[in-house]
Amino acid sequence: MSRRLPIDRAEERLRHELSRGQQPLAELDLDEVWLRFLQFGSQRFDTADTPDADGLLFQYGTHAFEGPPVFTLDLARQFEINDASGEHDHYIQLHCELRYEPVLQLRALGHFESWFFHDTDDELDRWADGLGRQEFWTIVRHRHSHPQEIWIYQEQV
Repeated sequence: MSRRLPIDRAEERLRHELSRGQQPLAELDLDEVWLRFLQFGSQRFDTADTPDADGLLFQYGTHAFEGPPVFTLDLARQFEINDASGEHDHYIQLHCELRYEPVLQLRALGHFESWFFHDTDDELDRWADGLGRQEFWTIVRHRHSHPQEIWIYQEQV
């Protein structure tokens, strides 16, 4: 088995993937962020040996968490953290949020989420290809390929 990175290096690895080519984060378009996120998602980390210990989440919707509503595409990676006895303790979620003006076409998409977990019968490429057929891509590429903001943050849940 190949050597895996420690989970505490995940945010650094995501930021590294997003900064390849030295293009400022704010100048990346949707397709570049998605491809770089998938590259990050293919890197393996030292996680528990359970089927849901390392997951990727693709979700979008219109939310008003910190003020006026924004349409958010949240590309997240979730790691399960176990206690010393091997029991679930918490999750660490690393988010790359692309925030867009909540125009009618985007709001009309509603909410959507899709998970991928390493060490299951699913394949990352197949999951990504399936997501690539979502109506979301056509709408965003047509008018809004550059988000207003890109936020990277980590939280414990």
